[in-house]
Amino acid sequence: MASKAVIRDVGRVLDFPYGLCDRLSKLVPLEGVKPVSLKKARELEPEFNAIISSEEGVEELLELGARLEDLTRNVGMHAGGVLIAPGKLTDFCPLYYAEGSDKGISQFDKDDVEKIGLVKFDFLGLRTLTIIDWAVKYVNKMPAGPGFPIENRFSIENLPLEDKPTYALLKAANTTAIFQLESPGMKKLIIKLQPDTFEDIVALVALYRPGPLESGMVEDFINRKHGRSKADYFHPELEISLKPTYGVIVYQEQVMQIAQIIGGYSLGAADLLRRAMGKKNAEEMALQRSIFVDGAVARAINKRLAEQLFDLMEKFAGYGFNKSHSAAYALVSYQTAYLKAHYPAAFMAATLSSDMDNTDKVHIFYLDTLAQGISILPPDINSSVNRFMPVDEKTIAYGLEAIKGTGKAAIDSIEDARNLGGPFRDLFDFCHRVDKRVVNRRATEALIRSGAFDKISDHRHQLLASLEVALCSAEQKAQSINQNSLFEDDASVTMSVQVKSVPRWTLREQLQHEKTSLGFYLSGHPYQEYAKELENFVKTRLADITLQALPQNGNNKRGGVPVVLAGIVSAVRIQQTRRGRMAIVTLDDGSAQLEMMVFNEVFEANRPWIREDELLVVRGKASLDEYSGNMRVNGEELFDFASARSTFAKCLELVVSSDARISVTELKELLKPYEGKCMVLVCYRNTSGSANLKLSESWCVTLSNDLIRGLKKRLGEQNVHIAYS
Repeated sequence: MASKAVIRDVGRVLDFPYGLCDRLSKLVPLEGVKPVSLKKARELEPEFNAIISSEEGVEELLELGARLEDLTRNVGMHAGGVLIAPGKLTDFCPLYYAEGSDKGISQFDKDDVEKIGLVKFDFLGLRTLTIIDWAVKYVNKMPAGPGFPIENRFSIENLPLEDKPTYALLKAANTTAIFQLESPGMKKLIIKLQPDTFEDIVALVALYRPGPLESGMVEDFINRKHGRSKADYFHPELEISLKPTYGVIVYQEQVMQIAQIIGGYSLGAADLLRRAMGKKNAEEMALQRSIFVDGAVARAINKRLAEQLFDLMEKFAGYGFNKSHSAAYALVSYQTAYLKAHYPAAFMAATLSSDMDNTDKVHIFYLDTLAQGISILPPDINSSVNRFMPVDEKTIAYGLEAIKGTGKAAIDSIEDARNLGGPFRDLFDFCHRVDKRVVNRRATEALIRSGAFDKISDHRHQLLASLEVALCSAEQKAQSINQNSLFEDDASVTMSVQVKSVPRWTLREQLQHEKTSLGFYLSGHPYQEYAKELENFVKTRLADITLQALPQNGNNKRGGVPVVLAGIVSAVRIQQTRRGRMAIVTLDDGSAQLEMMVFNEVFEANRPWIREDELLVVRGKASLDEYSGNMRVNGEELFDFASARSTFAKCLELVVSSDARISVTELKELLKPYEGKCMVLVCYRNTSGSANLKLSESWCVTLSNDLIRGLKKRLGEQNVHIAYS
């Protein structure tokens, strides 16, 4: 139970709000990839003490957490591990049975069970196989069209392994959601390699590991594939084994084949050699070297070449990967790439459905789906089902189960009610017809916040405010179900009377509620609120920074190219370094997301402005991260919206006419609370003439929303203007 996890666990047991526990957990800095202890976190992070003083019970939560910290949380069990023994397992090792379960688990770990002579098998279950199965079913449910007759439905079993669109997709590194090929580092490797055969995909899976990447063999492989260096097979008889990998020893099977071809080993003996090399047993290796060289000489192969080959085999044995394993993975990678290339709507719908409980992944796949030119319809209580479903080749319907707080049972109940009685007419009709035991208040609130009722009524605030009345109405109807009424029992007749009269949410409020239920913004983006004004000084959207090639003028080596960026803060990770705390801030402007490094001094100076769901304007340096191949930004100056306006604006222009009847004293009182750096220019007009009056520095202001609203209210909307040039 590390510090971050223990806060969440103790908070849950003490019934603290999830948001508070989440906030406290996120305050714990990281050292490398590991969170620091609670004690150290409280020393490093002043905000802990601020929350303790303002929130009752947090001190107790942290004290209890400190007692439980670093204890073992639960029993660990291998997801696919199976033990095999010649008799009863209890004759060989102690077993553990979880409460209420009849499944025994060995109390020895994976190494100890091997030492006592038991055999273990790992049976790997892949979520990707379910995705493929769903995607194929979706494809075959689509209407037949030209070139796709109904009698010749799609099967995944016999795909052509030379499909050009599939390799075009791979070469472009369009591999989000593609099995084994979606990490940033893998995408960078794909761009360098430009795979165009199935053997290349097999090699990609085997090569993308720390050993091969650090040893230089990956660069050798790429250079030989593209003819920048010559493939060396060492001996003509080895070409059959080493040609698919351009002379680079990539697989364990190649080590065994070399031993068999050059050293005269049987395949059984070659496997023993492979195992000895993997374990780096010096005594065994000396014996095997002698056997290998003697076998080569007996086959009339040069002794020096044999020794050289043995040295190479020994070096690469530590990096070697099991080719049969890599080929099996590569086939699944190819199948997912084929589906994405030819049936993107079906494939992305299946992919989104497979991770509905992980809103971060749903968001990643949602953005990638849009990038494929496929639109995703918003959730709809009258047409959406539990999973994401392709409507046609360019459209996907949102899955209701992906809304936080719903769940399969609730959505099944909604579908049953819809199938039985047709579309829901309004909120009251919905509450009357669904099973309130599974479609509870929390689930209905989540559906309203997500926009699932928008086609019935897009006044989400009114629906949420009227929910209590609707639930009570449904309860009364359930109680009086056996009583006869003289009046027509139609919920829609009374709805107009019973709904609450409340103002509509602003775009910002609507999007905040949307994010609560979906995990991200769907119908818009908070950046829209600021976009028009930001265009005056933020000339580059995040998508352009992510995709554009930086000028090759040496700036990159000196820290990057100067940029001014803006975005909504979507995530903040605090990292503990030797220089102090730094923050990794994820910015989102609706076009893309971009990570920004904020080092200690800048972070501490601007901490109040680095808040989730708030706008942040950044002046910094953008550069290419050599390892990931992604853009990175170092934030050098940070601004909230008001301070950004004040920094980049030329002046605040106020048009004041004699009709306004505002005195100098009153104007000063309006400006005084907002002292800052932006100059104020008063354009004064009366019946005799007009003049521009530039106020002294003592009148400079910070252009906060409150100031602008106050001035517009007093002087008129058209008489307040921020000039940027």
